[in-house]
Amino acid sequence: QVQLVESGGGSVQAGGSLRLSCGASGYTNRRGCMAWFRQAPGKGREGVGFISSDGWSNYADSVEGRFTISQDNAKNTMYLQMNSRELEDTAMYYCAARNIPGCSPRPSGYSYWGQGTQVTVSS
Repeated sequence: QVQLVESGGGSVQAGGSLRLSCGASGYTNRRGCMAWFRQAPGKGREGVGFISSDGWSNYADSVEGRFTISQDNAKNTMYLQMNSRELEDTAMYYCAARNIPGCSPRPSGYSYWGQGTQVTVSS
């Protein structure tokens, strides 16, 4: 059974940096894809970016150039490095995974989800 656990959330001032981690247990499908999503209060879940099994990553326009997704296959862990944080980045951040080859920008494209970690950006 696949389990995803996010960590690293917290409070940070605008302009600061934070790194989230997503540990994956039971996830051994190297043809799949892993992704980060976020959900702010009163809003729908939106994609932040994803990384394919061969390391290709893609980002939402709102975070392009500020966020970086990486993965350590040996540790079965995905990371989200967030730099130049903005107030609008405040949200619950979720990691997701799928066993189907290829990646999807939509939440419906992923079968496995973590419980989320809260990130709050203050001025």
